[in-house]
Amino acid sequence: MIIAGLMTGTSADGLDLVIAEFLPDPTVGSDLVGADPTTLNVRILAECETPFDAQLASDILRLLEPSDLPLSLVSSVDARLGRFSADALAELCAEHELMPDLVVSHGQTVRHDISDGSVTATLQLGQPAFIAERLGVPVLSDVRSRDVAAGGQGAPLVGMLDSLLLSEVAAPTAVLNLGGIANITVIAPDRDPIAFDTGPANALIDVLARRITDGRQGFDRDGVLAAAGTVDEKLLTDLLTEPFYALAAPKSTGKELFHGDYLDSFLADHPDLGEQDQIATVTELTARTIAEACRRYEVATVIASGGGTRNSELMRRLGEGLGDGVELLGTDEAFGLPEGSKEALLMALIGWLSWHGLDGTEPSLTGARGPRIAGRFTPGSGPLQLPEPLHRRPARLRLAD
Repeated sequence: MIIAGLMTGTSADGLDLVIAEFLPDPTVGSDLVGADPTTLNVRILAECETPFDAQLASDILRLLEPSDLPLSLVSSVDARLGRFSADALAELCAEHELMPDLVVSHGQTVRHDISDGSVTATLQLGQPAFIAERLGVPVLSDVRSRDVAAGGQGAPLVGMLDSLLLSEVAAPTAVLNLGGIANITVIAPDRDPIAFDTGPANALIDVLARRITDGRQGFDRDGVLAAAGTVDEKLLTDLLTEPFYALAAPKSTGKELFHGDYLDSFLADHPDLGEQDQIATVTELTARTIAEACRRYEVATVIASGGGTRNSELMRRLGEGLGDGVELLGTDEAFGLPEGSKEALLMALIGWLSWHGLDGTEPSLTGARGPRIAGRFTPGSGPLQLPEPLHRRPARLRLAD
């Protein structure tokens, strides 16, 4: 089965696309009808990153700020992002002469509302009907809401992919994603995997990068801005008082909490601090909170992906925070998986699971009352025809060359 996965993350800078082929392990036998494969093989056929146009990126960032906005902006972004996703995927398909059997579109999270540690609502924009109309194939979307309805955090969902990629580990291992928000999945021998957001990854760094460069850069390219500054321990101490860091897993957060006004509430008490020192300090905040979360679970290895891995200053600080006894790897080294493709591959995996009637979430990962099938389908050019459901999920995912 060929599935396209589309992911827009909390950095809100563009669309990651993967087209992957999923095959049950051939050792199961040639007749796979009704078979429940123990191993699921996946081969990446095509991948790309497509940046948003300037207006779409600007409007998405407006939606992520905690201010009153016209409903017309919400509906406009929903439609424009749907069309953008359809065009980007159609172009990738044409370039590689591929047509997926299914598309999974995460959409852009613009709200992830939390009250007393519980997620009350989550909203992703990017109308899937435009993709279904353009390509003529079914689309799975809205992959978080069912878990939220079941009392779960609805995030991070990547724990499912991580636990299948690392089905057997000799020592506790953390799989880290550095998007706008940082999240980890901790996998340890003889223990259910857990997953949670640790706090901001690039969210606050990006705010300061835009300010320092007068909007010319939406992120700290290669960590150059942070490397030019010095960490201010007083500001860092203030930032670390955020109650979210002390909450027990599972937990999730977003730019509803970590945004420009939030940062300014701390910076107001440090009026003489230079901009480079500010960005150096929030970069250290990201590294410190991730390292502390990893130490809490005594992990021996951290496998990192996401845009933050391209920030060498952040990665240097993270390595220092983890200490000499912890190995820090990229997904390229650990899995042979490009860091920019991991979450788009997650979407494709969730699509394969939902298509076959299998759960895409686990209570140990999200805190829901039970596992749930993720998402809802938009039919393609014909009626929706699902196969006979499988009875159990594969135990492992193997990446093929």
